[in-house]
Amino acid sequence: MLGDSASTRELLRRLHLDVHMRLDGLLHGDYRGLVPGHGSEPGETREYAPGDDVRRIDWNVTARLQTPYVRESIADRELETTMLIDLSPSVDFGTTSQEKRDLVLAATAAVGMLTARVGNRVGAVLLEADGPHGIPSRQGTTHLMGILHRVATAPRGTQGSTELAAGLHLVASRARRRGLVVVISDFLTPQGWQPPLRRLATRHDVLAVEVLDPRELDLPDVGVIALTDPETGATREVDTRRAGVRDGYAAAARAQRAGIANALGEARAGHVQLRTDEDWLLALARYVLTKRKHRDAVRKAQ
Repeated sequence: MLGDSASTRELLRRLHLDVHMRLDGLLHGDYRGLVPGHGSEPGETREYAPGDDVRRIDWNVTARLQTPYVRESIADRELETTMLIDLSPSVDFGTTSQEKRDLVLAATAAVGMLTARVGNRVGAVLLEADGPHGIPSRQGTTHLMGILHRVATAPRGTQGSTELAAGLHLVASRARRRGLVVVISDFLTPQGWQPPLRRLATRHDVLAVEVLDPRELDLPDVGVIALTDPETGATREVDTRRAGVRDGYAAAARAQRAGIANALGEARAGHVQLRTDEDWLLALARYVLTKRKHRDAVRKAQ
């Protein structure tokens, strides 16, 4: 993303300040990690409440009492977070003051800093044009900054199709202990990632961070333009003066994004969308606050 190490260090310093100062102010108070998750050790049972994960239903107790009960879990002392970071050529795109790649780095910084701040372990799988590359899970700010440096300096402009499914398979093979898996991607990848994502979500809490640019949703009327697929290099001229072309593009984009949202919902993954024309920190903070309010409401209903 940035060529020289001094620029990269300055970028990471600014991200560090943004996450710790702005998000702390937006979230008001201490919190464990990015999203409230469950531990891996079984605890007490309680009556099922709307919004509980049905996978935690204790069927033995439910059968005895004829009322749905879920089994709570004891929070692990240490949470392990694994990030699948999409660095494919398609994220090298942006029509505002930033590119989707900038959002990928920002989301990686926010997730890493919010989960590592209380001693949790953080690891990553980088999905690049030549395939996925794993980074072991470790504690500490130094380790996290190393991940961020890898993301910030990853090669760009390399053509080649990346397989999100391959990255998910690698995450599943490395994240043996139940924890949090965060997939940061534009999800503009060939089909096939939905089944491994669903399997991953049966064991881990999964959060999907979708990055997008407004021009991926609609086309402006700017005459004839040449559009190039960053992964294949194929180029096509499009006449944006034609209303039918613009309407067809917008309809296809809506269907594409709806398909992504449906696939994530079927996997029971959390979903937050970050746009290059909006404040990514505010969008992330809103998501965390919504999750916290839901958790608190469930506890009060008990």
